[in-house]
Amino acid sequence: MEEIKKALAEADPFASWWPFIVAGIVFVIGTVRTYMGGQPCPNGNTIPGRLIVVTGATGGIGREVCRELARRQARCLILACRTVEQGDALKEQLRREAPDCVCEVSVVDLRSFDSVRRFVRQLQAQHPAVDALVNCAGVIFQPGGHTADGYEQHLQCNYLSHFLLTQLLRPQLARSAHGGRIVHVSAHGYTAAKIANRDDPLNLRQPAQSGRDAFAHSKLAIVLGSRALAGKLTAEGCSTTVNCCSPGLVRGTGHLRHSPIMKALFAKVLTFPWMWLFMKSPAQGAHTIVRLVTDPALAGCTGDFFNDCERVEVSELARDDELADRLYRASLSAVGLTEDAARGTVRPKKE
Repeated sequence: MEEIKKALAEADPFASWWPFIVAGIVFVIGTVRTYMGGQPCPNGNTIPGRLIVVTGATGGIGREVCRELARRQARCLILACRTVEQGDALKEQLRREAPDCVCEVSVVDLRSFDSVRRFVRQLQAQHPAVDALVNCAGVIFQPGGHTADGYEQHLQCNYLSHFLLTQLLRPQLARSAHGGRIVHVSAHGYTAAKIANRDDPLNLRQPAQSGRDAFAHSKLAIVLGSRALAGKLTAEGCSTTVNCCSPGLVRGTGHLRHSPIMKALFAKVLTFPWMWLFMKSPAQGAHTIVRLVTDPALAGCTGDFFNDCERVEVSELARDDELADRLYRASLSAVGLTEDAARGTVRPKKE
């Protein structure tokens, strides 16, 4: 015993600090990851009997949205994705996790307005009412120039095709017994967007943009278009709500696969620890979307922007109602629609 006491007395005091140092590092890392993960969805209510359409269903965030909605007893999920193989794999996973939820795989290519219209015709033939539409699909740093419809890829895939899909499904959403909900997924990057000419809110006549600028503009268009549509639906007395949200910085979505920086193996190795520490998981990125679809407290909320499950103020440019109306009208023209303001119906534009 005396030898033990003597050894302890003569021990290097610095050595005894290592457990505390390691514990401190672990605590800091855990605190940072918890903070960067954002607020979890505050409501846990179920949504039995509801039919929900999710675009980008097989992506990182979209997949987690579908999994959570299935757990919350959604009656039917329409998995809108680019390939049947991806959709079938997700459908099988959901069947194992939530066997009572009916899942339907439907192919839609947002690079084509014709594909969107075919998707809608198929959906309308089988389902007279839709309870929620989650426009979750998106691209960034997308190569390949313009789409077959003649539009820049970020603009069409992120905004115009979702705009067309939303307009065509308005009648089905209006028939929802629970009050239709439209959720557009934007991004913090919308604040970096610029619209140089108010007479050209879609930037159709502007010089070619970088992938980053095109992405930011498409996300701003989502916010402005949602704001305009929310105002029109409210004026028509329609119970359908429209809201936007940012999922935050989310890793594991595949969106950065076309980034020039991330093509280098060295860059991937260098950035992985920081992405793991400072970015959300896809499940965490889905929380705000899930709340907008499921929370009964938001039944009357429309025209707002949410981040980390809370309503937040948008930028000054995104609050410009006159610009939002200009963009809305330009979007109708771009997708080949005209709107009957008196009846609140949308019909194809005459050639």
